[in-house]
Order: sequence, then structure tokens, then C-alpha cells
Amino acid sequence: MNILISGSTGLIGSAVTKHLLREHHSVTRLSRPGSPVGEGSVIWAPEQGKLETDSIERFDVVVHLAGENIASGRWTDSKKNALYDSRIKSTQLLCSRLKVLKNKPSLLIVASAIGIYGDRGDEELSEESTSGDSFLARLVSDWENASASLIDTPIRVIKLRLGVVLSPNGGALAKMLPIFKKGVGGRLGSGSQYMSWITLDDVLGAIQHCIKCETLEGAINVTAPNPVTNREFTKKLASVLNRPAFFHTPAFMLRALLGEMADELLLSSTRVKPDKLIDSGYKFKHEFLSEGLKNLLDKKG
Repeated sequence: MNILISGSTGLIGSAVTKHLLREHHSVTRLSRPGSPVGEGSVIWAPEQGKLETDSIERFDVVVHLAGENIASGRWTDSKKNALYDSRIKSTQLLCSRLKVLKNKPSLLIVASAIGIYGDRGDEELSEESTSGDSFLARLVSDWENASASLIDTPIRVIKLRLGVVLSPNGGALAKMLPIFKKGVGGRLGSGSQYMSWITLDDVLGAIQHCIKCETLEGAINVTAPNPVTNREFTKKLASVLNRPAFFHTPAFMLRALLGEMADELLLSSTRVKPDKLIDSGYKFKHEFLSEGLKNLLDKKG
């Protein structure tokens, strides 16, 4: 297949690109001017509304993963605007161009997030659950709605509601590892908040499954079948590393350090089930956290 991918330099995007190439697909990157992977890529500038329609003809699948890192800094007004523009405006631009193509792709896979559900305690959440009303929930809802222009086209649209993606090479786990290896890790806040995780290997597997399974469309929860509380996550990571985890970071301290982001990313509870993936026959490589962590850390060496 000929596949076009945005966000190819990020943690997920770079892994997806390598995986698709190993599967013998032809991959073209959607890159910004001056990008280190710009040669041989399709160039676009979403903030300026620039994307030549002719440059995206004849792709079979488009995978749109671009977006400002949501955990890269305190959520100031300017940061919130950057988060919004990098997701909604880029998706609107891409979809507006795909809609008018003579040779449309059969599938658009666009990144989304389980943040759409908001803070829901221990409620089990499926793709049919209602969305929340926090900043992050509204952001993700608008992000998903940005592809609405393709509803009346033959393009199948999948919205990947990604959970906490675990990889020793980036993201949340990579930030935790040095702390836990020193034996100073611990729970955040009460520790009772649910954390819906997934290994990077299963993100790659889920994307490949979505490409092959033509009955899948719409929102897809991309999380492992067995979410855990932050307290459980802390214990299991410490156990795999053979380190203690006695420390505790109180909620008020996290709020003082990170503001609104602390409540929405670290203290919010989201207990998500991947019903559509399971019902469509996807077989998870890592269903349980302990074996997932062991596998990831064995790879890290």
C-alpha cells in the first residue's frame, strides 16, 4: 500500500513509520518546510493553510498523527492555543484536501485520545460513552469533529483514542524510569485514579489491524483490556525494577507545579475498555501491565 503519514518524527509516528516499512508498505512523510525528513516528503504548513492537493493524490491510506505535545509544558493560554491549532486546524486542512481528491484514499486514520471522556472515577468507558466537559475533553472532541467533512465521502475514517502509550524511549514511562530506578518513585495524589495504558507494540498492532479490518470505523479505544489504578501501576513498575516505591506526591503539590494539567493528565481517572478492537478480533500482545512492562524493559536492555 502507498501510505502518507504526518507526525512521523514523534514517538508514535517514528515507530509507525518503521513498522509500516517492515510490513513492505510504501511510506511518504507529510513534513513541514525545513524538516530533517523533508527530502522526498509531501510538504505542508498547516498554520498557513498550505497543502497542495496534487501532492496527496493516489495514496491508499493516510495516517495523521501530528500534534503539539500535550505534556510538554504548563497549560498557559498560548500553550492551549498551540494544542488546539496543531490538532484541529491541521486535521481540518488535511480533510478539506482529501475531500476534493479525484483519487481518494480508502482510509484516514487520525489520532485522538481517551482524554475525551474526562475524569470518570471507576466508571467503565467504551466507545459509546459520553464525552466530558474539561478543557482536554473539549479539545479532543473538537479534534475528532475536525474530520466531519469526510462523512459523505467513501473515505473510511478511524479516530484512534489513544491511552497512555508505554515505551522506554519516550512519553510517560521514559520520564518515570529514572525516578523509579533510584527508588524514589511513588503514587500521585490518592493513587486511586485509573490509568488506561497500552504498550507501543500494541499501538502499532492496532493500527495495522485497523488498516486490514475494513469493518472498523469511527472512534476506537486504543488501550489495553486491563487498566490499572495509579497505585497499582506504581507497585508493578517498582516490582519489575526491583525497587521500593514508598514516596507519594500529594495532589496539591502537583497542582502547584503543573496547574490545570495536573488535574487533567495525572489526577484524572479514566477506566477505558477497548471494546471495538476486541470485538473485531484484535489479539493484544500485552493484556496485563506486569508482562507488558517486563517486555518493554527487556527490550531496553
